[in-house]
Amino acid sequence: MQTLPETLPALPEIINGLPNICGWETEVLSVVNHDAPVFLPKTNLHLEDINAGFAIALHMHQPTIPAGYDGGLISNLQYMFEHPGEGDNHNAGPFAYCYSRMGDFIPELVSQGCNPRVMLDYSGNLFWGLRQMGRSDIIDNLKRITCDRTYQPYVEWLGTMWSHAVIPSTPIADIKLQILAWQQHFAAIFGWEALARVKGFSPPEMHLPNHPDTFFAFVKALKECGYRWLLVQEHSVETISGQSLIHKHLPHRLIARNSQGETISITALIKTQGSDTKLVGQMQPYYEAKTLSKQQLGNVLIPPIVSQIGDGENGGVMMNEFPSAFNQAWWDMVNHGGGKTGVVGMCGTEYLELITDAGCQPEDYPTCQPVGQHYIWERVSADNVQPEAVENAILELKQTNPNFHMDGASWTNHISWVKGYENVLSPMYQLSSAFHENVNELLATQSPASLTKKSNYRNLLLHNLLLQTSCFRYWGQGTWTDYAREIFQRGEELLQANNW
Repeated sequence: MQTLPETLPALPEIINGLPNICGWETEVLSVVNHDAPVFLPKTNLHLEDINAGFAIALHMHQPTIPAGYDGGLISNLQYMFEHPGEGDNHNAGPFAYCYSRMGDFIPELVSQGCNPRVMLDYSGNLFWGLRQMGRSDIIDNLKRITCDRTYQPYVEWLGTMWSHAVIPSTPIADIKLQILAWQQHFAAIFGWEALARVKGFSPPEMHLPNHPDTFFAFVKALKECGYRWLLVQEHSVETISGQSLIHKHLPHRLIARNSQGETISITALIKTQGSDTKLVGQMQPYYEAKTLSKQQLGNVLIPPIVSQIGDGENGGVMMNEFPSAFNQAWWDMVNHGGGKTGVVGMCGTEYLELITDAGCQPEDYPTCQPVGQHYIWERVSADNVQPEAVENAILELKQTNPNFHMDGASWTNHISWVKGYENVLSPMYQLSSAFHENVNELLATQSPASLTKKSNYRNLLLHNLLLQTSCFRYWGQGTWTDYAREIFQRGEELLQANNW
């Protein structure tokens, strides 16, 4: 495990009522940028004993909305508790329990001799909202399985965008700010050592950008922020020649190529099938893994991995059926190999570290790229990769291919995060542009470390990130788009006050 610098400060979680999302960027980057193994020194799994593995992740999120006392920013979960008669708000209590329950399940299973694994993906909004609501009991339960070394081998946190922003329509300049905000907030809650172990990334809504420049900026930001791999939806990527993936239970090398001809890559684990929470809720990945056997990767025979993510709280299956199915699967594994041989649960980073230790390198992985990109690269010659040629190819494709678009792909492809939401997107880009214009002017006279610690900067950054929350472009026109307009107006007022 990485040795942390001795000079790291203890971070406050809340500063003047706001979440700690900026000001210690240098320290965050010094902690996350390391190549030390995270799981390998502690794992009780041995690759030669395993036929196949599976990895499940639970995604948790509640948006921040301007609906508290006097229009204050509160968690939608708090609003649900305060208005139980509206819609499905009666689920507020069960939702809150779902956010906490892994802190009970993992210690119980370990005490019973099981060998459980789970990956957790919580938005920054949710972390802040729980603290705002005084639900320290939930956060403390999560700290138990995050900070107690007894349980660290069984739990992996995945990074994400702080305010659950879908990446294809997030202003490129804000992608890295979203990633860093989550990392700093996480460190403030769970500590620097816990942050150093966060090596996998979960894009909100599994929404992967397919515009070459947006995707390149995303992967570049991930790598600069210390991430080694990300989870991607099976149908959001394609082979380099434009085919569907063949080896979906093996890690892939995801290639990013921009309109300047630059190329970088990052490891991807492929989330299979659709978005139905039943797949996780009923532990389908375990039962699918039972049908698989070792596969050749490079010169090494390795166990394939079935990767799956679902909402951890949403729907009757997750609220009611998941606990018994989760427990039953681990008990079943104990009875068939002690939970350490045959078919086993794994965390994503654990799996990748194990196969790397066995001799697999990313160069051995099958390659893929965002869906639809092969159409572009068929039209742009290798010696003419420049912005104009790429944009001309995109325009031509949009005119000749009715199914072609640069909106990205997600696990909810029947819903667009762009069409019909110009009244949210336009203000979102406007606020982001004004934010960066102001920041660039201020950076001419002061250092980034000085500026980003200022309360006014933090407040404006918060509003900029909050406006990018996907929920304001999910529920249709009405209350939720009104929330977005209110956040935009407050951001505008903060800019006009100009009291930096």
